[in-house]
Amino acid sequence: MPREIFLINLEIVAVIPARFASTRLPGKALLSETGRPLIQHVVEAARRAQSLERIIVATDDARIAEAVARIGGEFMMTRADHPTGTDRVAEVAARLDGARIIVNLQGDEPEVAGETLDRVVALLETDPEAPMATLATPIRDESIYLDPACVKVVCSRRGRALYFSRSPIPHHRDGLTDPATAATPFAYLHLGLYAYRRDFLLGLGSLPPSPLEAAEKLEQLRVLEAGYPIAVGVVAEPGIGIDTPEDYRRFVARWRTSQGK
Repeated sequence: MPREIFLINLEIVAVIPARFASTRLPGKALLSETGRPLIQHVVEAARRAQSLERIIVATDDARIAEAVARIGGEFMMTRADHPTGTDRVAEVAARLDGARIIVNLQGDEPEVAGETLDRVVALLETDPEAPMATLATPIRDESIYLDPACVKVVCSRRGRALYFSRSPIPHHRDGLTDPATAATPFAYLHLGLYAYRRDFLLGLGSLPPSPLEAAEKLEQLRVLEAGYPIAVGVVAEPGIGIDTPEDYRRFVARWRTSQGK
């Protein structure tokens, strides 16, 4: 068993929740068809961000901890009974007394850009009233707009979330325009990358479940319904998460192409 690492707490910390028992792709954090485990790709992607002062993998599995230790990365062991990745991240954040901003980077996002991570951090730096921030990307494909698995977000002119939904929002009463000629996209796709002020993250679990959250099955609606603002930044391209064997095969193919293999 590798030694768990505890270093001095720094201000901006990325926490990567990673568990072995993924429902659709068990053991995905350790899939290694590229010659390195998936969790290593995620850690290496996070290292390309300029704003992160510490990167910690939060896991309840010794095999994932071993993989992180082999590349000189940090990990913290967590409880195994967390219902969500956010809860796992919050357990780690509770140990980071000196941290100011916590970035929740999913353990299945090996191609996230460093600039994307820096962008979500910058949202909190420039909007001191927002306790959390997230990202979105334009939707110009009608199938994504209509897909309930793709979460949409609508925002104020100030860049604050007004609502998140699995339904196609906003509703275009007069029909969708041709995406090739439209000046604006159909809508915005929510990306599952978050940054939190540490104190807010630690109190997030105490917010009561909300009716909107129950209806849409979207945790972020609990925050909005409690009256807290969520800052939203727009990035040009979505990250590509890995949820299925097909997703992983496509990632491996892209990685081999990028390596000239």
